[in-house]
Amino acid sequence: MTQINPLRVGIAPISWVNDDIPGLGDDLYTQDKVLSEMATIGYVSTEMGRIFSSDIPAFKNKLKEYNIQLASKFVGVIFSDPERLEQELQSFAKWAKFLHEMGSKYVITCEMGGSMHWDPRRPEKDNSIQKLNDAEWKSLVQGLHQAGEICGTYGQTLVFHPHAGTVVETKEEVDRLMSSTDPSLVHLLYDTGHAYYGGYDPLEQLRIYWDRIPYVHLKDVRQKVLDWVQRENIDFRSAVVNGLFTVPGDPEGCIDFLPIFRELLGRGYDGWVVVEAEQDPRVANPYRYAKMAKDYIDSAVMTVQTS
Repeated sequence: MTQINPLRVGIAPISWVNDDIPGLGDDLYTQDKVLSEMATIGYVSTEMGRIFSSDIPAFKNKLKEYNIQLASKFVGVIFSDPERLEQELQSFAKWAKFLHEMGSKYVITCEMGGSMHWDPRRPEKDNSIQKLNDAEWKSLVQGLHQAGEICGTYGQTLVFHPHAGTVVETKEEVDRLMSSTDPSLVHLLYDTGHAYYGGYDPLEQLRIYWDRIPYVHLKDVRQKVLDWVQRENIDFRSAVVNGLFTVPGDPEGCIDFLPIFRELLGRGYDGWVVVEAEQDPRVANPYRYAKMAKDYIDSAVMTVQTS
């Protein structure tokens, strides 16, 4: 009897058109092409990307055409700056409302203040990470709590995304954020690739914060590229273009996913599992890698189910 994969597996459009790197993939793919490839492979959800329409009725109809749901959207914020907090919360609220109207139950949130590439207050060529001081941490936590309350008014969950190149990147920073925030308002987006990049054993992070993880990103890391990135202090965008990340199932990846799937399945995880691997689409054909990931996940889940 064929085993059915109980995980709800989606994929972010970042493999086709990379939102982290302006212009990467824009000339290669249309909204319909991306959604068509996702649906053909068998993915059931996606996340918002710049290639997708922000016209709610039109985008709803387009997703329905391909039988795909919108799981969430990455919302970058600068809550760590007290002078910007109010306007940042207003912007956040608009995206929460958009996602609510699209039927999405999660809002992915990431702090951009002090980051390598996404802090508009800093010079464009400054690719260092400016760590937060205690006052900025306090403002960040306050903002996340208020944003979590906004999500609550829409029946949504705020999932914080630790991310390479930002001020919540390392194991210590993730632990500080989790210990400083209210578990009822701030949850953790579990991203295997970013956890590994930040020095966290992905399986350990999953076990420690299981009760606060309602949303999962699956990506793998090429160890040789990571070693080079860390040795040469390479910025995040350059690391991505040079192949830092890949999808689960790629033989070049270094993360052992079977224990992770055992944990997810054994504990009855029922949230979204979204493949998200930032790559250059001219180098890593998106359809090929997306199918590689889906085939691997289905196979790995079957292995766990039958072992």
